Amino acid sequence: MTTIHVFEPALCCNTGVCGPDVDQALVDFTADLGHLQGLGADVQRHNLANDPSAFADSDTVRAFLKVAGSDGLPLTLVDGLTVMTGAYPAREQLMRYAGLGSERQGLSTPAGAGGLGLTEKSGGCCGPTGCC
Repeated sequence: MTTIHVFEPALCCNTGVCGPDVDQALVDFTADLGHLQGLGADVQRHNLANDPSAFADSDTVRAFLKVAGSDGLPLTLVDGLTVMTGAYPAREQLMRYAGLGSERQGLSTPAGAGGLGLTEKSGGCCGPTGCC
């Protein structure tokens, strides 16, 4: 099963959905994570303030922080590979990363190679015939 890890900057609480000025992106992301977890996806969220050991334990995250610093967060990894930086993934992206297909299109089939939508049958840039 695909594992998604989202490494976030230091937030006031585990979700960042607290206080008088709540960031709508955090509200949406928290709901999206709950939705995916309800579907059985392995999605983990790591807040720099509350879970610093997760940052320290990952070579990829440590290297990212050396280059971009915490200003580059959030960082999304799928099976250890960086797939997104600087913004939270939308629900459709998370669904694709998890290999759950496209919710918008009503598909329930896996998205393919690592959940990233890369399949031999997709035709890539060459179209459905596979020739360039």
